[in-house]
Amino acid sequence: MSKKHYFDPEDLKKFGNITDWQKSMGDKYFAWYSEVMKEGALTEREKSLIALAVAHAVQCPYCIDAYTATSFEKGADEAQMMEAVHVAAVIRAGSSLVFSTQMMNHAKDLTM
Repeated sequence: MSKKHYFDPEDLKKFGNITDWQKSMGDKYFAWYSEVMKEGALTEREKSLIALAVAHAVQCPYCIDAYTATSFEKGADEAQMMEAVHVAAVIRAGSSLVFSTQMMNHAKDLTM
C-alpha cells in the first residue's frame, strides 16, 4: 500500500504556476522576490543562508530543498548551512523561552 504525503518534492517545480490563477499577484510576487534576492547590502550567498535558516524556522520542506541547493550554488558549504540552521533553532527556542518571564510573573502573583 502506497502512502500519500502532503509534501511531494516534485511540487517545488510547480511553484511558478502560482501565476496561473492570479497572474497579476503572482507576477508581483516574483518581481519582488527577484529584487529582494539580488546582491545588495547582503551578498546573494548571505541571503540564501538567511532563507535557509528561515525555511527551517517556518518548517517549509519545499523551501529547505530549494535553499539547500541555492546555498550550494551561491558558494556556501555544509558547515555554513548547518550554522545558519542552528541560528534559526536557537532564536526559535529563545522566542519560546522568553515567554517564561510571563509564566514566572504570573506564578509569583499566584503564590504571593
